Amino acid sequence: MKKTTQMFLEGSGPVFSFDKLTDNAVTDFRELVLTFYKRCGRHDMLWRHTEDPYRIFVSEIMLQQTQVERVAKKYPAFITAFPDFASLARAPLSDVLTVWQSMGYNRRAIALKKSAEKMEHEFGGIVPSDPQVLATFPGIGPATASSICAFAFNMPVVFIETNIRRVFIHFFFSGRENITDADLLPVIDRMLDRDNPRIWYWGLMDLGTELKRSVPNPNRKSSAFVKQAPFAGSDRRIRGIILKVLLKQKTAGKEEIIHHVLEEPQRVLRLLAALEREGFIRKNGELYLLVR
Repeated sequence: MKKTTQMFLEGSGPVFSFDKLTDNAVTDFRELVLTFYKRCGRHDMLWRHTEDPYRIFVSEIMLQQTQVERVAKKYPAFITAFPDFASLARAPLSDVLTVWQSMGYNRRAIALKKSAEKMEHEFGGIVPSDPQVLATFPGIGPATASSICAFAFNMPVVFIETNIRRVFIHFFFSGRENITDADLLPVIDRMLDRDNPRIWYWGLMDLGTELKRSVPNPNRKSSAFVKQAPFAGSDRRIRGIILKVLLKQKTAGKEEIIHHVLEEPQRVLRLLAALEREGFIRKNGELYLLVR
């Protein structure tokens, strides 16, 4: 571990106090985060070397619930295949899912395609610089909408996600339990570097990632904490297998799909019905196929 990282993260107890947000505390905390980012931050991410709102939009959807390393491998291929909203909007869903393979959470791919269609048809392919408007797009909640505005437009928006939550609990609330986001947001607002929120949030997220590796997870003290279910044996894994079968074979009957999945037939049928409702697949007689 780098010496700078050790300096920031070693030791126990909070470095700052949430109920004593003095000007000096604000200055010191900002210096801590920005110095960490300068010396230890992840500067090699392609989406941090662009201000193209489309590319940042794609990266923020990809980064939802997915490790940076996996996104870094898939992101260049996705941008090459679909360089703008127009190309993504007109692409068949099967093509989008093919490029998306290995990313997991395939519903994000269909949400991204639907967002591209909405962006083209309603906004002329121009990303609106309003978090409330962006939050109306498929698969985008308030946090993702705000992160897009921060990174694409350098807007001083206030938002919280898992790494930001981890940083503020560790440095300001380590002696408390059951901490709500409502507790954290005023502190996040007070500490925000409004002159350059883009770099500020990069620093916070990278520091939060390092905390995950270096200390017992502070997010366990959050009221929002939910332990992620294991992937093996999950509905998510089975859905992925179903989509892989249809991507490879184009069409398949329920018995053939059940044979490939090797799970209880009723469970597979339930997931087939869910994929159909969500717009991933459709039935043509007795065969299932991907929606184009």
